[in-house]
Amino acid sequence: MSNRVLICGVDTSKLPNIKQARIMELLRQAQQGNEYCREELIISNMRLVLSIVQRFSSKKDSMDDLFQVGCVGLIKAIDNFDINLNVRFSTYAVPMIIGEIKRFLRDASTIKVSRNLRDTAFKALKAREKLQYQTIPTLDDIAKEIDIPLRDVVCALDAVSEPISLYENVYQDDGESLMIMETLSDNKALDDNMIEDMTLKDAINLLSDREKNILFLRYYLGKTQIEISEDIGISQAQVSRIEKNALSAIKKLM
Repeated sequence: MSNRVLICGVDTSKLPNIKQARIMELLRQAQQGNEYCREELIISNMRLVLSIVQRFSSKKDSMDDLFQVGCVGLIKAIDNFDINLNVRFSTYAVPMIIGEIKRFLRDASTIKVSRNLRDTAFKALKAREKLQYQTIPTLDDIAKEIDIPLRDVVCALDAVSEPISLYENVYQDDGESLMIMETLSDNKALDDNMIEDMTLKDAINLLSDREKNILFLRYYLGKTQIEISEDIGISQAQVSRIEKNALSAIKKLM
């Protein structure tokens, strides 16, 4: 059976496989301005992009679109990767590619609220404001006040409500906080993944606040060391040293 897959006109069965040592050499030369090496890096890592894109295959968006967006994340990873760190390029590139795809899906899935729903929501909010001077109004009270079916009122208010971030704190006491995402469970998660996540979380918790902040800016937000140094007011060399020490500490504990 052929492993030939066409994405954006690219035959993935013909993409090269290169070793880590070659990748590091290409990164050094690419970051020194060698466009040929940069292009070779992009092409040789398209398989990585494809493997990530396939995780989002259930989405309605075009696979070609997701592949192109994933390649943007790959290029950002190539440009921002610190070759002085003892980290495989793919370890750094994967979250960058996933983050780029997730941003694309988030921006492309903005919910449009119809005018009828907005009008109903406005009436409901005005009625709630009026009734709250007498008592704490229920949704049923509001529906009766504006003479609109309860179901329509619920749908309208839900449509105009602000989304809640998974990173919003639901509890905080004495420096300890609990985010919404930490209260959610995934019944499909494997035990091995759960143990690995717990180990990683424990390792990160042992880092200093500055180390945690630099890793967050570097690997979650995808900022360069120079950008981070400007944000927190230290030199790029200091950022590099702190990042390297933090990653080494995590690696020892994993």
